[in-house]
Amino acid sequence: MSYQANTTRYNDMTYNRCGKSGLVLPAVSLGLWQNFGFKDNYDTAVKIVTRAFDLGITHFDLANNYGPPPGSAEINFGRMHKSELADYRDEIIVSTKAGYTMWDGPYGDWGSKKYLVASLDQSLKRMGLEYVDIFYHHRYDPNTPMEETMAALDLIVRQGKALYIGLSNYGPEQMHEAMGILAQMGQKCLINQPKYSMFERTPERGLFETLGSNGIGCIPFSPLAQGLLTNKYLKGIPEDSRAAKSNGFLVPAQITEEKLDKIKKLNHLAESRNQTLAQMALAWVLRNPEVTTVLIGASSVLQLEDSLGCLQYKSFSTAELLQVDEILG
Repeated sequence: MSYQANTTRYNDMTYNRCGKSGLVLPAVSLGLWQNFGFKDNYDTAVKIVTRAFDLGITHFDLANNYGPPPGSAEINFGRMHKSELADYRDEIIVSTKAGYTMWDGPYGDWGSKKYLVASLDQSLKRMGLEYVDIFYHHRYDPNTPMEETMAALDLIVRQGKALYIGLSNYGPEQMHEAMGILAQMGQKCLINQPKYSMFERTPERGLFETLGSNGIGCIPFSPLAQGLLTNKYLKGIPEDSRAAKSNGFLVPAQITEEKLDKIKKLNHLAESRNQTLAQMALAWVLRNPEVTTVLIGASSVLQLEDSLGCLQYKSFSTAELLQVDEILG
């Protein structure tokens, strides 16, 4: 193993208690949703992951369908874990998920016990791991009884294939139902992963309150709105941006003049705080007491390092928060 972790890696990172559990997570976690598949540069991916660990990021978040193609992010992470991180397995948190389409036929999607158990077995093989720390159901399934989905998660934990249960894209009512079923099984949901950013504030309508009152952690994804809350799009759509990629989740039609005007005003506020727009947007997400850690992506080491600058100016004045709300309308 050629990689040797920085001996000072824990000095500057903030670690937050995940709900009322015994687990702490870094204030910033690294997601491998994009930029870590077979179509991306593997050497760059290794540099990002190892630099993240050197900076105190101990949590790496994946899903069965991350790539592209689906599964390739887990395979690549497994390669770099074997070659670079294996000696540090007990110092890192690895999470993965299942819930979106992964393979053809009726058993490769949603929330049946058949799918969830098979998917995690596949994920463990791809990553070369005996267990993951957190296994999420990736989205609520309206057609499978909640009891079956929760029973699958309970089984997976009892088998030792995952240490903790997570739920992603579950709203407050769905969380209440899931928590009740898990409690009957002697289990608890550790963490919820919702979409949350300055442009997507749905979790403020009941979810955060539900999580806080029940001692469940929160790890928002897409905190930069797929890159919109950065300085990338202040002067159009760069060729290397997510909006320019044919396989991306951000399309040019989403970058309207109205949205660009808001981005420019937010950027001006960030500059007055001596932050980049991305740093301010991440700090804004972390300001919420129910948020344990914010999930970022990165296409380069430089982008990763810039994002971590959010930890230097985490607080907002009342006037600044009001200004943000004014800008967003």
